[in-house]
Amino acid sequence: MSDRRTALIAGLLYLLTFAASIAALPLLDPVLHGPSFVTGTVGTALVRLGALLDLVNAAACVGTALVLYPVLRRTAPVGGLGFVASRLIEAAIIIMGVIALLTVVGLRPSDPSMLPTASALVALRDWTFLLGPGLMPAINAALLGTALWRARLVPSAIPLLGLIGAPLQLLSVLATFFGLNTQTSPLSAVAVIPIFFWELSVGLWLAIRGFRTSAQATEVDEPLHHLATSD
Repeated sequence: MSDRRTALIAGLLYLLTFAASIAALPLLDPVLHGPSFVTGTVGTALVRLGALLDLVNAAACVGTALVLYPVLRRTAPVGGLGFVASRLIEAAIIIMGVIALLTVVGLRPSDPSMLPTASALVALRDWTFLLGPGLMPAINAALLGTALWRARLVPSAIPLLGLIGAPLQLLSVLATFFGLNTQTSPLSAVAVIPIFFWELSVGLWLAIRGFRTSAQATEVDEPLHHLATSD
């Protein structure tokens, strides 16, 4: 596979993770925020569709790493392999959350005695959401951002966003993990902004422009890389 095609597929997969994960949220809302979902009569078709989109997201996550690895291993084999492992873990956690929600759907229709079970399963999904789409993107950004920075396959500003966002997102997730923050707090909203634009810019750049040549990298990024190495 040519590098241009590799970049196109990786970029489209990155954009697919955005589309699938964002579209899934409103569809899953009834089961996530409706304690009486298991005793209700509202249809489950939209919730099932949301779960399917989360599975698509998980598959696309793994796809981005597998497609990019042959390119990354040329200049950053350890970072590339680490990115594959990180994406696999992220996908596994997302799938665990999907299974929890589908189990709640499977309890329908049920009597009120099943509400504690349903609540426990939703709580499990909340934790998978924190540790999957919350924590793992910070690790992904640190690994892939470093690899792309060194290989200079994209403009330096793009991996720089990821390298700035990774510690911010990590601190936000750890604060939530220890009960000092929530996933819907202003801190969480601000911390996720660099990661959001990092992943979006990677997807758009790879899909539209592809990997840069050595000459392009030298011409545009030499001053920034010289500054970084001189420090």
